Amino acid sequence: MKEKKSIKRLIVLAVAAGIFGISMIIGFASETFENNGGFGKSLRLSWPTFLNVLVAVSLLVAINCLIQFLLEFLKKGSNRSKTMSTVISSLVKYAVVIVGFCWVLRIMGVNISTIVASLGIAALVLGFGAESLIADVVTGFFFLFENQFNVGDIIEVDGFRGTVESIEIRTISIKDAGGNVKIINNSKLINVINRSKQGSVAVSTISVSYATDLDELEKKLPDMLEKIKETHPEVFVGAVSYMGVEELADSGVVLKFKAEVSEANIFAGRRLLNKELKCAFDRAGIVIPFPQLDVHTK
Repeated sequence: MKEKKSIKRLIVLAVAAGIFGISMIIGFASETFENNGGFGKSLRLSWPTFLNVLVAVSLLVAINCLIQFLLEFLKKGSNRSKTMSTVISSLVKYAVVIVGFCWVLRIMGVNISTIVASLGIAALVLGFGAESLIADVVTGFFFLFENQFNVGDIIEVDGFRGTVESIEIRTISIKDAGGNVKIINNSKLINVINRSKQGSVAVSTISVSYATDLDELEKKLPDMLEKIKETHPEVFVGAVSYMGVEELADSGVVLKFKAEVSEANIFAGRRLLNKELKCAFDRAGIVIPFPQLDVHTK
């Protein structure tokens, strides 16, 4: 799968490089780079103009492809590098569209400075309508510079827990354990919890029979828990501990255990701890009761 992706990237790079080279040659030959700044009083619609537009667009597309290809190398580094990669990628895409739009208008003879001046009042009016857009962009830059979270971190937003897939100028993408991707506007990121900033704890509760001698059991627990930790060091990054009696339930005495794990393994760690405790108790001959009902008749 990785080989196919690598081949695909190389093909895209080769095509982009080819388009870049051809566009540069045609652009200089057709004086695209020299004449695109000329302003006409009306639109210049002709085959040379069409060719110049095609060269300009092809060149910008090729530049975008080349930059996106180079940014792929940043994604192989740390989470901070991946974050910068996604943000720069988003910026480049917006810049290419804006520059391309202005360049094409200039090639066609449109006076850009006049349009910009005339749009001053319109931009002010639209600014109020685009308040959420501006808030998204500003908030995105704050998240970026304050380094509150990065690509690859596990965060929780309004009860949705997942891994940050990408951070862009306006939005971020979060994927949960089920593969569901949630896209959230940056301005809507309120009460964010970064689970990757600190270690997590997997908690397990298990019942034993009321006939169990708890004093004897608690003497055996340290060796049991140490063996569980040594067997799965890739999951249990810290101590596996006994917390004490959690509850005196109807059918048994509920004991509570915890294990230090990474946030990525918080659910897997709990499942594994449940399994290992069950197996350890079975080997030690400790009875784990099931719900029972005593019926008394006269």
